[in-house]
Amino acid sequence: MFHKMRNFKRELPKEEVMELLKNGEYGILSTVGGDGYPYGIPVNYVYADNKIGFHCAPDAGHKLENIKFNSRVCFTVVGDTEILPSKFSTKYESAVVFGTVHEAEDKKKILELLVDKYSSQFKKEGMEYISRSAGKTGVYVIEIEHVTGKGRR
Repeated sequence: MFHKMRNFKRELPKEEVMELLKNGEYGILSTVGGDGYPYGIPVNYVYADNKIGFHCAPDAGHKLENIKFNSRVCFTVVGDTEILPSKFSTKYESAVVFGTVHEAEDKKKILELLVDKYSSQFKKEGMEYISRSAGKTGVYVIEIEHVTGKGRR
């Protein structure tokens, strides 16, 4: 079902792929809607327990319309990059996740992990923010079915 990497010499070891998912700044969530068009949108996320968690509007928007139509998604994280002008190339590292997405069972846990990742120096304020807004926030989880990583270093 999933393609083998064509340029297998660039394939990253599984441990490095998981580190990239853990430490990436943001990812691109790609969905497909009922109109057949793909839709990719950058999102803040957290990687934990072999899942990707993210937040969004609770009940509307292009992303959620597409997820309701088709829960299969692709999620891409790009790590460090460096343009190599004289070599007409780029150093890079990336991870690509395939999986299915659904509403999180433990919304608060995902939101706390997001605060820890992006605003750890404001943990107390983050927890207060979660208490005030968790009911107005959609929280979703990608169940990872397949993941690959590729890099040129």
